[in-house]
Amino acid sequence: MKDYIFSNDFSRNLDAMIYTCGYETCIPGHSYGPAIRSGYMIHYILKGKGIYKTNGKIYQLSEGDAFLIKPDTLIYYEADHHHPWSYTWIGFQGIKMRQYFERTSLLEHPCFHYDKDDRVRLCHEKMYEAYHLTQNRDLILNSILYEYLYLLATKYPQENISPEAKKRSYVEDSLQYIENNYDHSFSIQEIADSLGLERTYLYRLFKKVTGFSPQEYLLDYRIRKACELLQNTDLPIVQIARSVGYEDSLYFSRLFKQHMKFPPSSYRQKNFPACSDMPDYNND
Repeated sequence: MKDYIFSNDFSRNLDAMIYTCGYETCIPGHSYGPAIRSGYMIHYILKGKGIYKTNGKIYQLSEGDAFLIKPDTLIYYEADHHHPWSYTWIGFQGIKMRQYFERTSLLEHPCFHYDKDDRVRLCHEKMYEAYHLTQNRDLILNSILYEYLYLLATKYPQENISPEAKKRSYVEDSLQYIENNYDHSFSIQEIADSLGLERTYLYRLFKKVTGFSPQEYLLDYRIRKACELLQNTDLPIVQIARSVGYEDSLYFSRLFKQHMKFPPSSYRQKNFPACSDMPDYNND
């Protein structure tokens, strides 16, 4: 493997993305820092030795070890003077990266070891292969990223999750379920079943954290999505209703009016006059 470095366009995926990856064969005593990085980064040592300093601790590392760099944390690392390391690295950025790493123990224990036959290690090799692609590279990088995060969370799980953090995770997963499924009919019981929770417990937890019941939040989310479609498309009301999970467009119109004080067609005329003359296949 030849030395390489790759930088990605951060604007393509704000939630989570690989913004850099690379491989380097270090000369004796090669060092970086003391410095602060803007994103998360994991270095995996292929051979040789070196040290990593962070949070007042010094770690002696060698082949098969890896170390995590956290954003806004002062770090320093240096290759051994007699047996300098070669390593590959992956850098991560995105608004959900902290949340993903909180599922692992790596924030508290930044140095860890890969087994030689571990799929986690293979993700670094896939980066090298993806580096040479000229088309759709961002898609394969995103797929490798989520596989990598899944394997880290599985192999190095966070075992000291506080009860409050666990409850917050249930609510976040519920919100994600709604975001992914609002466009078709489902029950709150289905959300509870997907999380392995009783429906009444989920209701109390969701209400406490968000101030809304799951059903209230689902309705509000669907109406907000409907508003976006009314303002930004010329779809007829019946198709908008179906697009936000309501097969009965008349029922959808009644809910919309209760929520927004206007029926859908009036809302569209008020907020997006260019669509006011479009044919409407539903009576509000």
